[in-house]
Amino acid sequence: MEILLHSYIDVLISVVLAAIMFGLGLSLTLSNFKDIIKFPRAFFVGLASQMIFLPAIAFVILLFADIPGPFKVGIMILAACPGGTTSGFVTYLLKGNVALSIALTVINSFLTLFTIPFIVNFSLKYYLHQEVEIHLPFFESVTQIFLITLLPAILGLFVRKTKPLFATSIQKYLKFILIALLAMVYTIKFFAGDQHGGSGITVDEVRTILPYALIFNILCFVFSIGFGKLTKLKIRDAFTIALEVSLHNTTLALLIGGTFLQSQDMIKPALIYTMFSFWTAIIFGFIILKLYKTEFQR
Repeated sequence: MEILLHSYIDVLISVVLAAIMFGLGLSLTLSNFKDIIKFPRAFFVGLASQMIFLPAIAFVILLFADIPGPFKVGIMILAACPGGTTSGFVTYLLKGNVALSIALTVINSFLTLFTIPFIVNFSLKYYLHQEVEIHLPFFESVTQIFLITLLPAILGLFVRKTKPLFATSIQKYLKFILIALLAMVYTIKFFAGDQHGGSGITVDEVRTILPYALIFNILCFVFSIGFGKLTKLKIRDAFTIALEVSLHNTTLALLIGGTFLQSQDMIKPALIYTMFSFWTAIIFGFIILKLYKTEFQR
């Protein structure tokens, strides 16, 4: 019964994430993606930020972190899983470049099949002195990427193209429904005891992990905007990359820590990060929108 309930929670999260990708697809047209192909600089800056600089930022923070080794591995797992579906949703809510967000999410989901094993195996050896080697199941991972990320977005695009009035009419209701569903499933996962498929996290563990998770989150935002300006991106694109870098694929992090490594301690940083990162992204978004109001209106 405990295993079944754990599976139900994860399936529920996957269904909600797929529904979010469908909702994002409703807001897009093919011309949005053609712009990325014509002007690919933002895409490659975003990819470099996610694949290279994000794990480096986490590693530097952990050099000064006085926390147990499994929590450090959990933070590195989180850093290795950038750009989840939630980032695309928040990008949509805050008027970022949704097409860029989806493109980064899809491509980095494929790239992480190779980068995650390297980062996680390194972390296990460095922090826990373990020689365990993990490998993501290629076929199952590609199938999950397709079913949860790519297929729903394509279906949303198709509906937008064939029934534009219907797509426009349901969008304004869909985003509020999806916010509520996303909050519900992660709250269940966060507060459920470990005997019911949750994390069994304690208040002391939250106090231990939260400061470092919050520092990591803030540095992700600051670095992304700074790197975007350094590479002369439009603020809207730099802002989108900041959301991609700061809102992680925590579902994948939970899968790696909980299912592959069988460690409830290693999934706790991802759960704590999930509970506040959505709201810090919203606050950060409003600040950027206020500072660069004219640029977003162009």
